[in-house]
Amino acid sequence: MAATRSRVAHLIKQLQRAACQCPTHCHTHYQAPGLSPPGKTTEYAFEMAVSNIRYGAGVTKEVGMDLQNMGAKNVCLMTDKNLSKLPPVQTVMDSLTKNSINFKVYDNVRVEPTDGSFMEAIEFAKKGAFDAYVAVGGGSTMDTCKAANLYASSPHSDFLDYVNAPIGKGKPVSVPLKPLIAVPTTSGTGSETTGVAIFDYEDLKVKTGIASRAIKPTLGLIDPLHTLHMPNRVVANSGFDVLCHALESYTALPYHMRTPCPSNPMIRPAYQGSNPISDIWAVHALRIVAKYLKRAVRNADDLEARSNMHLASAFAGIGFGNAGVHLCHGMSYPISGLVKTYKAKEYDVDHPLVPHGLSVVLTSPAVFTFTAQMSPERHLRSAEILGADTHTARISDAGPILADTLRKFLFGLDVDDGLAAIGYSKTDIPALVKGTLPQERVTKLAPRPQSEEDLSALFEASMKLY
Repeated sequence: MAATRSRVAHLIKQLQRAACQCPTHCHTHYQAPGLSPPGKTTEYAFEMAVSNIRYGAGVTKEVGMDLQNMGAKNVCLMTDKNLSKLPPVQTVMDSLTKNSINFKVYDNVRVEPTDGSFMEAIEFAKKGAFDAYVAVGGGSTMDTCKAANLYASSPHSDFLDYVNAPIGKGKPVSVPLKPLIAVPTTSGTGSETTGVAIFDYEDLKVKTGIASRAIKPTLGLIDPLHTLHMPNRVVANSGFDVLCHALESYTALPYHMRTPCPSNPMIRPAYQGSNPISDIWAVHALRIVAKYLKRAVRNADDLEARSNMHLASAFAGIGFGNAGVHLCHGMSYPISGLVKTYKAKEYDVDHPLVPHGLSVVLTSPAVFTFTAQMSPERHLRSAEILGADTHTARISDAGPILADTLRKFLFGLDVDDGLAAIGYSKTDIPALVKGTLPQERVTKLAPRPQSEEDLSALFEASMKLY
């Protein structure tokens, strides 16, 4: 046995020496530990889980055939009231009708869902006794549908049973769920690829969610034609979510440094830390954002740009859906949850709203200035991809360089000038910090630990961007 262990360790070292040393493929960041000794307290493995994905212009029309192939007899079609009147939903309904699929429409999904809106959808799903689901919309719709599928499949569970700790109990999902086909109409959340469903928990005025590989869609139909219906600001804010998914997963704590090491693979979290496979998807998504996001925002008819951003959303979803995100997302949840009167332009909603992508990106310059000291090469690499000249840059300047690159990028896309521009002031910082503290699922994946004082400083630094 000792000889075998020695031989395996030797082979791992040889592979590391032979591996490509470019930032995308280099694994030395992980200092791979090889075999896991008994009683190990830190993680030693990572796992990739992703929905099946089908991409193509017009691919939505296949959804009826897919459900027929699955043997579905009674389907729940979920969307929101705005989308219910638009071509993506009509295309789905036409396909279901053509293939003789019985379905009922639930169009009461809330943009930026709450526990209350989740529970309304769950009740609809329980009463409908559906054998399959189709979600047509952005992350709000897909996440609502995931939750409805989960709790209708586990009807005796309390709502908080599957909600992430410490707000909920964070129980592993052990019940079988029904097939779910996701048809994304925005280019941001990547929810068609992930086992994550996010919502506002109204009692605490913070975002939290459910994270389990079991709830990921069975199939994601990525149809770039749907992106042509997105208003420009929706394109921008969705793209900022892709941007931060890529940056955060690429700079997250390496998977083998995460604690605790799970006692059973069933409880290995969906968000595991940066890893060699997620890195590839994150870097590729970042390249697409750098090349196409501005074009996609500025020209609604630029199908090439909008198609590529639609793919980038899925690519980043594969990356962060297994690596996770960290501080930008952890801090964004109270920014969205504590919104006062701000209503984002070009969003047809009847309530104050800070779009998720905007709430995430406003803290990004401060966050990456803070985290850069832990993996400066990755931060510099990210800045270079986004257009910075890093040839003469010093490693110690990685954080400010990436922060300045992000500010320039955001300014060019007319992003609000920091948290102050969306209604917050320094007096709100304690509440924002309080709302961030329960987000341990993601904040613990930051490469640099943070205190409450650190979080306060990050919020203060994000009050003004330019």
